[in-house]
Amino acid sequence: MSTINAAPTTLTPEVATSHLGGIIRATTDAVRKDRANARVRFTASATAHDAVASTVRAGKHSVEVDEPPALGGGSTAPNPVEYYLAALLSCQVVTYRFWADKLGLEIEDITATAEGDLDVQGFFGLDEAVRPGFGEVRVTVTLTGPESAERYAELQEVVDEHCPVLDLTRNPTPVRTVLQVA
Repeated sequence: MSTINAAPTTLTPEVATSHLGGIIRATTDAVRKDRANARVRFTASATAHDAVASTVRAGKHSVEVDEPPALGGGSTAPNPVEYYLAALLSCQVVTYRFWADKLGLEIEDITATAEGDLDVQGFFGLDEAVRPGFGEVRVTVTLTGPESAERYAELQEVVDEHCPVLDLTRNPTPVRTVLQVA
């Protein structure tokens, strides 16, 4: 798995001098020296509380998760699929910033919205033919800056090829669950 080689594109990489450019260069150098430097592990843990709420810890951060009353919660925090949409949008923003910098494109502002359609028949087991997750997710990214619409469209192609959370959605990821009973 290489994270440093861009897919073929008409965009020409520039020598970036920004903060992100320094990270790009340092990571590229480290991975070229030893591909094991490309491997990163992220972890999270969750503790249930209240009816269906939980506190999730990721690194030194924690977030609250809950459901709306229709799904048994108190609506005290976003629910898991809303966090998925947030993860997708924030990953798109990061990936746009990263690749714009890597390719020498200027972006003044990025905004993004997402909406997903979910049929709760899958979650409640009311129809086994209905998947429990989103049937479709729609993302709108709005960029402002001095580049042409064509250059930003080329950037979108590169972003969509390299966005980790988008990749998790588009490609099956093996998940192994272990149940421990204490």
